[in-house]
Amino acid sequence: MNSNVSRPAPRANTGSLLKNFISDSGLALLRLERRFDPFVRPAFDAVLRDPLARLTTALINSRRPDEGLAIAQEKLMVDEESFTDSIVRSFTRQMGDLWKPGGFERGGNTKTQGIVRGEFTVHEDIPEHVKRGIYARPQTFRAWVRFSGPGPYITPDIDDVGFMSISIKLLGVPGPKLMEEEKHTLDMFGVSTPTFVTPDAKANAALQIESVKNAQIFYFVNFRDSHVLDLIMQSLFIKTQSSPFEAPYFSCVPYLMGEGQAMQYSVWPKTKKRTPIPRLPLRPPDDYLRQAMVASLAEGDVEFDIRLQMQTDPHRMPIENAGVLWPETLSPRITVATLRLPRQTFDSPAQMEFAKRLSYNPWHTIAEHRPLGNQSRARKRMYWELSQLRHRMNAVPHFEPTGDEVFE
Repeated sequence: MNSNVSRPAPRANTGSLLKNFISDSGLALLRLERRFDPFVRPAFDAVLRDPLARLTTALINSRRPDEGLAIAQEKLMVDEESFTDSIVRSFTRQMGDLWKPGGFERGGNTKTQGIVRGEFTVHEDIPEHVKRGIYARPQTFRAWVRFSGPGPYITPDIDDVGFMSISIKLLGVPGPKLMEEEKHTLDMFGVSTPTFVTPDAKANAALQIESVKNAQIFYFVNFRDSHVLDLIMQSLFIKTQSSPFEAPYFSCVPYLMGEGQAMQYSVWPKTKKRTPIPRLPLRPPDDYLRQAMVASLAEGDVEFDIRLQMQTDPHRMPIENAGVLWPETLSPRITVATLRLPRQTFDSPAQMEFAKRLSYNPWHTIAEHRPLGNQSRARKRMYWELSQLRHRMNAVPHFEPTGDEVFE
């Protein structure tokens, strides 16, 4: 059963005809905007995006108290576990509503654009203070790299919200792992917006409740606990994408960089190329992003820079709030590694199906790069429980890859 086939998103189901109309109409307007976005977005990004992002960040920070935390210091939220419980319940219900046994997909980052082989090479000439964990010495890891759409639906690419993600599974990483289910892997994640869609686990729980109703707009705009500034920040960076190989990706949440240091990482394409989107402003092919990947890797290798941004200000670069953009004026991003995707063919049915067998979790890692913050603490159990559900419903056991997998 090939559940990774594009299909329309379900309509809003809020129990209110008015709210359903507002949600569905807003989504229709967004999809219309996506058809014209590439004609104006380059000029907008060049002139307005970054100043507006700085202004929005300043407004977000003006509402945040300075808690006096130290570099890399965490602080538990009140009722943190209950928020994680709520997130898991919402995802479980929504996945059950959307998918049938044998065709269960991930609850988030759902549509697999492709899963490709890669090589992650740590550079030799990097600053001494970042020579920790996997960056301690020059070395190369093989990797499985999954590119995906936003979820929880698998829509035609032009109908999604303009958001992409990357999941990197490094293979053959030595040392004890923070989760024992995989012994030799280290997982890295990025999304195409530099801040996360929700600032913390409490907000994430609220978003998922609205997501079950297919009416996410009412998380951002409501009279009880509005997140308009977070919506503005996301809107500055989501756009009509040209290729998963042509956008940067951001961890959005921090990780340890050895004891007493925290960082965020990002993945930046080395190419400045922009693949033309077919037929705009008319409707492009449903899977034009995957087609762009296929064409790029048929021509040759694709490379990305891996950049680290160290936390230098505990308040303006917070651990517990993933909705705050860390300023590069306080801590510039530095390139420490290269992710190379060698020329290859990856879109066979067997290889696309292989993506379902893999489980990605930020806690598939070593202690030197422990995930930090309430969102990451929630993701540990959330990702694990939802992965168990998906594998159980698909009758597919957990699988730890080696990089030697072969597909016909």
